[in-house]
Amino acid sequence: MHDNYEILGISPIATADLIKAAYRKKAAQYHPDKNQSPDAPTRFRAVQEAYEVLSDPVRRKAYDEYRQRNLIEDPLAVAWDISGKYIQDALQ
Repeated sequence: MHDNYEILGISPIATADLIKAAYRKKAAQYHPDKNQSPDAPTRFRAVQEAYEVLSDPVRRKAYDEYRQRNLIEDPLAVAWDISGKYIQDALQ
């Protein structure tokens, strides 16, 4: 499962204004017209999708509930995912 908060680089308690600011920053960073890397279109679309979910209060509430339920129902998978991302970040 991808984490929309992580994609935008924000906290789960971020306000609507912070979500919008993070979206604009990431969208500018990964826009295919400005970023020539091969994965820019994929990352740009992920940023758009994350913003679409988090900017809509109803969709954000549903996403937060699913995210919390997923953590509770499968904590080992979540722990592996978190540790993998930590290790990947540490190696970069």
